[in-house]
Amino acid sequence: MQVILLQDVEKLGLRGDVVDVARGYARNYLLPRRLAEVATPARVAEARRLEEQRARQVARSAEQAREIADVLAKTVLRFEVRAGATGALFGSVTPSDIVDEIWRTRKIRVDRRKVAADPIKRIGRYLIPIEVFEDVRVEVKTLVVPEGGELPPEEELAALEAAEAATAPEAAAAGEAAEAREAAEAGEVAEAAEASAEEPATGAAAEPPAA
Repeated sequence: MQVILLQDVEKLGLRGDVVDVARGYARNYLLPRRLAEVATPARVAEARRLEEQRARQVARSAEQAREIADVLAKTVLRFEVRAGATGALFGSVTPSDIVDEIWRTRKIRVDRRKVAADPIKRIGRYLIPIEVFEDVRVEVKTLVVPEGGELPPEEELAALEAAEAATAPEAAAAGEAAEAREAAEAGEVAEAAEASAEEPATGAAAEPPAA
């Protein structure tokens, strides 16, 4: 089935994209989490209209693109995000988040597909490559900062990342074990329900009629 993405979804598409997905994936994951909506003809037309409107606002010439690149080169984007003790984000900073922040702070429209960066999943200091126009590229400084705090020095960030990497196999094993337990429990419940359904009825209603 076709859906319109309401947020960037890694390995699937960017916000506003119309994509084909399995019906179960849409109903069980994308739609309940408000990551997408059903692609009705009216909503598809609206999404395309907005995309065309944005496209008219991006750089239209190399000269204009160089002026935009000069501004972006002096820009520092800042995102305050929820993060865990090791610096991993509860979520991510996506290309759409980057272009939204550029628009909010600089009123410059950038094509989301020209942001050459994967979703950011850790706090830190980043240089985000953006193609403003053909042969006109710029790197935008971006700070991903823990909510209510500041970024630690690079050495501490590296230590946090190393600590998380060291515990990743254990966390993955624990997650697999939890999934296995849940699956086993679900199987036991299903077997119990099936056995209960197969048992003959008991009580007065099950007694044969008296002769």
